Amino acid sequence: MKQSKLLLIFLSALSLTSCRHKDLYMEEEMTSELQVVFDWSNAPDANPESMALYLYEEQGNNPMRFIFSNKTGGLIKSPFGMHHAICLNADNTDWARMRNPESVETLEIYTQDVEEIGTRADNSSTIPLPEGTENERIAATPGMLWGSRTNNISITPHTGMQTITMYPKEAVCHYIVDVYDVKNLEDVESSAVDATLSGMAEGYCHGQQSSTDNTVSFKIDLKGNAAEENLHGEFLTFGECPSTVARHYLTLYMVLTNGSKWYHSFDVTDQVTQAPDPTHVHIIVRGIDLPEPPKEGNTELKTDVNEWQAINIGLQM
Repeated sequence: MKQSKLLLIFLSALSLTSCRHKDLYMEEEMTSELQVVFDWSNAPDANPESMALYLYEEQGNNPMRFIFSNKTGGLIKSPFGMHHAICLNADNTDWARMRNPESVETLEIYTQDVEEIGTRADNSSTIPLPEGTENERIAATPGMLWGSRTNNISITPHTGMQTITMYPKEAVCHYIVDVYDVKNLEDVESSAVDATLSGMAEGYCHGQQSSTDNTVSFKIDLKGNAAEENLHGEFLTFGECPSTVARHYLTLYMVLTNGSKWYHSFDVTDQVTQAPDPTHVHIIVRGIDLPEPPKEGNTELKTDVNEWQAINIGLQM
């Protein structure tokens, strides 16, 4: 009786092992090896260190994700059937937040909230904002991003090695801000000045290869040059929203050495919307007279230093 029980246990274990081998064999039979190629003809200067590929089954969701430790591609295995693919760079993307990855149409990249602004003097929720932009969240600017989409990839058995070719292109826009004729810039507490640019697209939808239609204000950093009386900054954005019409305000936030806080908003809508190249926008504004901090022993301008005070500027030409 004891021997019979041992034999039964052995046969049961053998049966389970055989089934597992069969599952693995069937899984192997239902997949095909593919060569993925990233063709950079649409972005010849791009040099990412790694790439990600999201492969979606035509009737499914929750894509398969593959990482390549180069920008040229490599081999992957995929189930048979019709698929759609999205690629994007996987390097230097600590800034990136992803949502709605379950559908090829909705995969979106955006950026996190900014907690402090005004040369880090205030919480971003308490700073003065231009009229009409109060409901926009203040977000960090994106980093470099490339991507593309390829549809209707038919993966079939017994056709030899198949190749998927993706053509990544830039998914971000390059912006430059120059502020000229800034008087008393040497009295600003830091050589850096915080600013916001309103009405910009919040993210990029890779599946639609388009910016999103919801707006944010991007927080940007401007470096000051007191000798030349100017401020300069360069940054990336997702560009304008494709359908939403928004005003674009450049707002500067400056803290003087006496602790007083000053701000001013410029309406730069025309410079953004009428830029000759919407992917390379240069914003230029002029004329800020910062108040001089009080001399030693003078208490003038020391009141209400915790409140933001507007800098009044004449008509801008």
